[in-house]
Amino acid sequence: MHNRFYLLFIYNTVFITHYQLPLLIHMKALIFAAGKGTRLKPFTDHHPKALAKVNEVPLLERNIKYLKNFGINDFVINIHHFGNQIVDFLNQNNNFGCKIEISDESGELLETGGGLIFARKFLDHGEDFLIMNADILTNINITEFVEYHKKIKDFATLAVSDRESSRKLLFNDDLVLRGWLNVQTGEQRLAEFNKGFKALAFSGVHCINPVIFDKIKRKGKFSVMEEYLDLMQTEHIHGFVHDSILIDVGRPESITEAEKHFK
Repeated sequence: MHNRFYLLFIYNTVFITHYQLPLLIHMKALIFAAGKGTRLKPFTDHHPKALAKVNEVPLLERNIKYLKNFGINDFVINIHHFGNQIVDFLNQNNNFGCKIEISDESGELLETGGGLIFARKFLDHGEDFLIMNADILTNINITEFVEYHKKIKDFATLAVSDRESSRKLLFNDDLVLRGWLNVQTGEQRLAEFNKGFKALAFSGVHCINPVIFDKIKRKGKFSVMEEYLDLMQTEHIHGFVHDSILIDVGRPESITEAEKHFK
């Protein structure tokens, strides 16, 4: 009888561990936290947007802990606007038990593409890494996202979803990036004739292979999306479609919306 209960305990332990707990991933994450956050004024007149609070918890803290849930404990955080407040906040919280390196753009705000290149010394070590905007709150399953990225073996995989957005990315039936659309003006950038492409909104989360550093041509201050739209002409960049909660906490009213979903 005791042996039967012991075997049942072992079976349930293995089952729960294998089928219910998320597989932990081990990679670095770059969190973009340098932006001025002009849409979040007046808060950002005196603070970085990454420290804006949702239910009294700063965005940066939420995203560090969110990624830690998937096994990520190694971070690079870029700073510019009131960057000293971010450094002080991390020090006061002992980096939330993580290894955190600061990519300091105090001299010049470089946007996402320039910020990525500036942080190269922290990231170009042969391992894939994650990028996430500090002002995005989501419950995307990061393990599934990373596994998808590694399966298709692209140098860049973009998390996307079918939601309202003024600008959308266009994908073919294989979810390969083929264009960009300004929903309001109708302006498009296409790699080929639009054959009924799927229009999906970018979620501010990417999974990257460091080979991207050899593909990016721009220097200085630029958007990484501009590079993606150039590279789609010759390279495969896939989308990872999710139906998770995602809120761009870029405006005061979006904080109110986020507080309904993130306690």
